[in-house]
Amino acid sequence: MSPQICFVLTALIALVLPAMAADKPAKPKTITLIVPFTQGGPTDEIAQVLAFGLARSLQQKVVTRNVPGAGGTLGAEQVAKSRPDGQTLLLSNIGQATSASLYRKLRYDPVTSFEPVGLVADLPMTLVGSSRLAAADFKGLRSAMAAARPRLTYAHAGAGSASHLCGLMLVEALKADLAAVSYPGTAEAMADLAAGRVDLLCDQTSNTLAPIRAGTVRAFGVTTKASVAALADVPTLAEAGLPNFQLTVWHGLYAPMGTPSAHIARLSEALRDALQSPDMKQKLAELGALPSATQAATPEALRKRLEGDIARLGPLLKGAAAPMK
Repeated sequence: MSPQICFVLTALIALVLPAMAADKPAKPKTITLIVPFTQGGPTDEIAQVLAFGLARSLQQKVVTRNVPGAGGTLGAEQVAKSRPDGQTLLLSNIGQATSASLYRKLRYDPVTSFEPVGLVADLPMTLVGSSRLAAADFKGLRSAMAAARPRLTYAHAGAGSASHLCGLMLVEALKADLAAVSYPGTAEAMADLAAGRVDLLCDQTSNTLAPIRAGTVRAFGVTTKASVAALADVPTLAEAGLPNFQLTVWHGLYAPMGTPSAHIARLSEALRDALQSPDMKQKLAELGALPSATQAATPEALRKRLEGDIARLGPLLKGAAAPMK
């Protein structure tokens, strides 16, 4: 083959190969869903269901990664400082609102450091106690609180967590003297409750259903306005003697601030699509969770919920607990 022909062939190959590479569709990047709480906890369980639903809707791999600590603020900070390219997301709960009042020196802003994608699900909470307590119902529990020496203990998953918030609200509503015991997550707290090492825990139904049904802990009441279908024989705390006591833990999906609006719109659409699928509804129902309605799975609805709870819960938190560092 002559040198001239070799030169022509080389030139053609140099032109064709890049064009072929350009025509080949790029492999979708993996989305990392940061869970700012421990593996096996209530928010982690919601995250597993969400990751499955989003992956199917987006036709893209979605993996979860747990970054627990400091009431969910370590994981949230990591997402706030991530590249705003739609590949790193945060699934947080009502703790996103409580952190604004509990932590004096957050290295991010719970509102302005994130782009909201939409609300994911609501989870009722259940006040549960050690089976070693003599109290058989909420009335008996109140008597036990008053008589206990030393005082009863309540477990929570760190300052700003949903279980911490519920505990603070109970102390305020009951005017009770309870000792708080902090854990890395509510999975660990539940294990100690079942073993009788702590007395009380107020936690999301995804974490309380199994031990209640197994009889390893005792249920005293749910925190919702209406009874919970999965715990039909458990009264609401309002029915049990705490009028107007109500707390539902909402979970929201966020991206870092600066994420392009097109990415946010695509993610929000995928979230709404996932929440409408029968199998995702079933998976959430098995956790005692209520999937967000279509109109709630939007950036606007999540921002409104977040800002509203910061304003609503701020006075309680500032009065009940000293701001954290």
